[in-house]
Amino acid sequence: MAPLPTPPAQPDDNPERYVGLAVEEAGRTAREHGWSTVRTLPPGAIITMEFLQGRLNFEAKDDTVTRCWIG
Repeated sequence: MAPLPTPPAQPDDNPERYVGLAVEEAGRTAREHGWSTVRTLPPGAIITMEFLQGRLNFEAKDDTVTRCWIG
């Protein structure tokens, strides 16, 4: 039997630290801190709410992160 895949590690990081940063800077910093997936969305975007280990979500307006959450 094949082994079960290991999900990406979730960094020990506070999502609030990214609010107020420029999108490019926030994404670069998130990847440097170990986030395997960084997703940027416009305000009010319709998305699925499945939890993905190692993913950091940004809501951005005018190239600035206004909200950030894990999963």
